[in-house]
Amino acid sequence: MKKILNFSDINAFFTDKSADQTFINLSIPELVEHIITNKEGILSNSGAVMVRTGEFTGRSPGDKYIVDYGQAYDSEIEWGKVNQPLKPENFDQLLDKVLTYLQKKKIYIQDVVAGTDGKHKRRFRVISEYAWSALFSNNLFLQAEQNQYLDADFLVIQVPGYMADPLVDGVKTPTFVIIDFSKRIVLIGNTQYAGEIKKSVFTVMNRLLPSENVLPMHCSANIGQNGETALFFGLSGTGKTTLSSDPDRALIGDDEHGWSENGIFNFEGGCYAKTINLQQKYEPLIWNAVHSFASVLENVIYDQSSRVCDFTDDSITENTRGAYDLSRIDNYVQSGKGGHPKNIFFLSADAFGVLPPISLLDNEQVLHYFLAGYTAKLAGTELGLGSEPSATFSSCFGAPFLPLSSLRYAKMLQERITKYKSNVWLVNTGWIGGSYGIGQRIYLPYTRSMISAALNNQINLENVKKEAMFGLQVPVEIVGVPSEILDQKQLWKDQLAYQHTSEKLIKLFENCLARFK
Repeated sequence: MKKILNFSDINAFFTDKSADQTFINLSIPELVEHIITNKEGILSNSGAVMVRTGEFTGRSPGDKYIVDYGQAYDSEIEWGKVNQPLKPENFDQLLDKVLTYLQKKKIYIQDVVAGTDGKHKRRFRVISEYAWSALFSNNLFLQAEQNQYLDADFLVIQVPGYMADPLVDGVKTPTFVIIDFSKRIVLIGNTQYAGEIKKSVFTVMNRLLPSENVLPMHCSANIGQNGETALFFGLSGTGKTTLSSDPDRALIGDDEHGWSENGIFNFEGGCYAKTINLQQKYEPLIWNAVHSFASVLENVIYDQSSRVCDFTDDSITENTRGAYDLSRIDNYVQSGKGGHPKNIFFLSADAFGVLPPISLLDNEQVLHYFLAGYTAKLAGTELGLGSEPSATFSSCFGAPFLPLSSLRYAKMLQERITKYKSNVWLVNTGWIGGSYGIGQRIYLPYTRSMISAALNNQINLENVKKEAMFGLQVPVEIVGVPSEILDQKQLWKDQLAYQHTSEKLIKLFENCLARFK
């Protein structure tokens, strides 16, 4: 076919396809019908759509690229391992081949919006060969107004069935996630994992909003009955969604937000929650949401006859996911907005078991822990991790999605915290009394009690003590939490092991932060 390189022409290519091949903005029931008819997935006993994502059950960060037009076009991109450059001619060639591939395919188009703040929102047209990708996008993002797609800001083209040729396309593997900020196109291929759609949109927002004096953040947010907003930063598995989905607080969103001069606003209209080991008694809001009609469950094991989900089974992946519209949560903020946050929580699942369960950070520590973005992977959960926990550092708690320098985002956060006098807490949602395999995972109700006390101003900031290893200010007592739980050092039976493990983690922090000095 003739090469189409113009944004409007590419958009027209999809809308001009014959009506029996192109399905634009189908309703949720219609999408579910197509998913079943196409045999893309099946329904659970509660009406959730259960799908398999094939080879890729998570993101493929090594296959992510940004088209590089040179310094004259964009000198702010921080090129490197995260933001790998791709030549414009390689992108054009691959785009042309993808369009040719899609000529005879069914196409599902969903027009969505990122950003509940009208001043800073962006319109995305998501195009896929799968109906369930359209349903996922419908669940995760805000709904566009009728005919708004005619003025889309970005196209996201997902072709799970197409493989690139590394020998001629300029990429390393057959899988690719490419963002062209000049053409305003995201190209995703050879992966069904829907998280690539979600995070590509987030990456676009992370590139565009700082120039509008908006800090994009990888965090969840909620509002208390007193009207105060709280933020929860954390990498996958640290409790960001769990701790922000609180029956006593209204949920703004569980993952991606902006902080503007007017306060906090959600980028999304839905949640993408991890469901491994999900229990109704501990996470009732998420439990109910993933059991609602047309929520999307990725790689969740189920009984073949009853279609009842088994959230404890990780035989496909530990990264099982549920995507659902925020309206499935009983207590959510319909505007998707909140005020400037009074309290901010950095969540770290410390598998070394040495960070205090909760501590208050000073300004310098805020900068350090935000730039570090620390959590730890568990021994044995991934190939090559060995017998000990593995420290994971992801700047700003979202390094894979940051096109600009981490220092720019960190400086914006620090300025806002200073201006609005936010309290920043470091919360260890991981292990206490020893490293993974020796200690135990902190009891979730204790973590909830600590966070609740911070949110309700029930922690006496005058009654704190500075622990010796990390210099963190630790509360001496918190209602509902045994006092001995707050003293991580004393929970260790082997004090020498505690000191050595702490020193090891401190050294890892120093190595991580050295590049920012």
